[in-house]
Amino acid sequence: MTTQTSPAKLVHAAIQKTLKELQTPASALLDKLKRLSGVDLGAGGFKFGFKLESVGQEGGPTLAQAFAEVVDQSQTNLVLIVDEVQHAITSDEGDQLLFALKAARDAINTRPGTPGHFIFIGTGSHRALVSELSARRNQAFAGATSIHFPLLDEHYLEFLLNRLAEDGVSPLPSLEVVTQAFKTLGNRPEEMIKALRQLIYSLPPGGNPDELLPVIAATLRSTAADIELQKVEELGGLAKAIFEKIASTVGDARGVFSAEAAAEYSKAIGREVRVEEIQPAANELLAANIIMRRGHGRYGVTDPFVQEMWREKQAFIGKIES
Repeated sequence: MTTQTSPAKLVHAAIQKTLKELQTPASALLDKLKRLSGVDLGAGGFKFGFKLESVGQEGGPTLAQAFAEVVDQSQTNLVLIVDEVQHAITSDEGDQLLFALKAARDAINTRPGTPGHFIFIGTGSHRALVSELSARRNQAFAGATSIHFPLLDEHYLEFLLNRLAEDGVSPLPSLEVVTQAFKTLGNRPEEMIKALRQLIYSLPPGGNPDELLPVIAATLRSTAADIELQKVEELGGLAKAIFEKIASTVGDARGVFSAEAAAEYSKAIGREVRVEEIQPAANELLAANIIMRRGHGRYGVTDPFVQEMWREKQAFIGKIES
């Protein structure tokens, strides 16, 4: 999947793929459903009275109609889980998808004697934006239950260290140092595993892992953000100026396309920037998944970690210049 593909299209594609599997006799998904639910579908799969590619399209069956058929034929609950659900609000198409999913939930779950319910679960790494999906009155799922998952803690890190010890890795860093390294890496398990892997392969004989791991973590922290910031550089001066305006704003950035913003960008890149130039450059940042639209006229950096690192770098540059 590429970041240029809209979230709504990705979800629709996943739904169509699943419906096709349910429709295919002897598919792995159909076999699993039969085992878990005990539903008797005979030798065939699901029978849908519509073309799968038309689901959710203009003139085709709605998601509510398609999901209702799945619930009725499976005689059980239907659960749809969308990861990084906050990206849905970056486009009108995504907003429409959320409202279509809410309509499906309401249509199926309010039926008298429904044999199953439709349950929608959205997860995301940007806590503030995910919370907005259920807190803002203009959002499809306003009022829905929102739960903050706790960050991975020392129990997870102990598990990693125990696994390494079982594999005969020695010496190992202390839990205290690993915990601090994990925080440095933004509590990202994939980065923590990468840091431990680098430690294993780069620790010299007689070396102290507690001294080397913090260095590795700090380097990985910087590198992870640099990859994203390099994307900004490659998009050109105007895109960089737009990103910096958004990244430097506490909360949502507004007025990104205003005449005043154009004057700011002109000063930043050393040439006159016309207002009509701003939207195409911002679209490139959106397509690269570097910034996201948080609402009408409101923008933010997609990954809070990248924004945090950018601010740290700017503060460091400021110290050098002063």
